[in-house]
Amino acid sequence: MSDVIDELRAIGFCASREQLEALLSHATANRLSHVQVVELLVEMERRQREARNLATRTKMATVGAHTTMDRFDWSHPRKIDRALCENVLGLGFVERRENVLFRGPSGVGKTMLAQNVCLAALGAGMTVCFTPVVSALADLLKQESLPAVERRMKRYTNVDLLVCDELGYVPVDKRAVDLFFQITFMPSTRARLPLRNG
Repeated sequence: MSDVIDELRAIGFCASREQLEALLSHATANRLSHVQVVELLVEMERRQREARNLATRTKMATVGAHTTMDRFDWSHPRKIDRALCENVLGLGFVERRENVLFRGPSGVGKTMLAQNVCLAALGAGMTVCFTPVVSALADLLKQESLPAVERRMKRYTNVDLLVCDELGYVPVDKRAVDLFFQITFMPSTRARLPLRNG
């Protein structure tokens, strides 16, 4: 059995040695057919690859520490349209290529809602970028040439969902405004979710 596991790992199976050993032991003990064993191997590998893909996309999304929606206090912001927020969490706006703006005073949960939209999008297999506006602009402004800016811009525009947090917190100059316009209105990004205070 060790040789088979070595061969499976050599051809790129993501499942660990222990997982493969457990599956093959189960198959042997239960006298599963060759087809059943292959089906189990394929299903295990599919789950492993999906988990790795999600982990990679989540890391690249830079959502950061977050609180899940089941802990959101819907009674705190007195004027919040819960049905509308839940509709946004359904991600239909992404497919329609619409923008969403969470607007309100500081501390009412705009960032938390946006992070949960990001997590829903990641769970749906989308690529996501979550960034404070100031961080994205600083990242682009430190690039030393126009080609470098254009290459770096892809981090923000080649995603299914771009979430720009803390819009309007810090004043920016004309060059930064131009870059922000390029980030938020590039046609390659399917949806944007700018967050704004006030």
